[in-house]
Amino acid sequence: MRLFIAINFDGTVKKRLQEIINELEKHSIQGRFVSQEHLHLTLEFLGEISDERIVTIKNVMDKLDFKPFILKPSKIGYFKRPQGNIYWLGIEDNEALMSTQETLHKLLIDQGFILEKRPYKPHITLGRKVKLKNSFNSNIVDEMVKAIKIDVNRIELMKSENINGKLVYSVIYSRIID
Repeated sequence: MRLFIAINFDGTVKKRLQEIINELEKHSIQGRFVSQEHLHLTLEFLGEISDERIVTIKNVMDKLDFKPFILKPSKIGYFKRPQGNIYWLGIEDNEALMSTQETLHKLLIDQGFILEKRPYKPHITLGRKVKLKNSFNSNIVDEMVKAIKIDVNRIELMKSENINGKLVYSVIYSRIID
């Protein structure tokens, strides 16, 4: 099964992120935008993992020692692609986030998981294959971002699957931070 570890958002944060996506859509020529139920911040993408390895992942998540923290989104950005860009929302520098992700990454590698080697760049994906009209002004979105604060008090092991042609994310395990 296809797995990743993420920070999921509460309804208020998802609503505010959806308003940003709506603004992008309003100024787009094309694009596939992330639906509200799929909005999250990936900590680690695991890929195709066998059922037997889930216990190991849960044990790794349980070893993490951290306190609740707050994330603040920063500015909108994109990864340039020929068929349309991947638009995302950056995250302000956050020591707690980076430390948690770094420890998680190391513990998973110690357990034999093969993970991406490139540096972790926290971001919330908003849309793929997006082409915006020249009239788009990112300052509008940047102003909307200022109102968002993300309380982090859990990380979750997520399963991604295609059911009847629809992408579905399911929580397999939650590690609540105390």
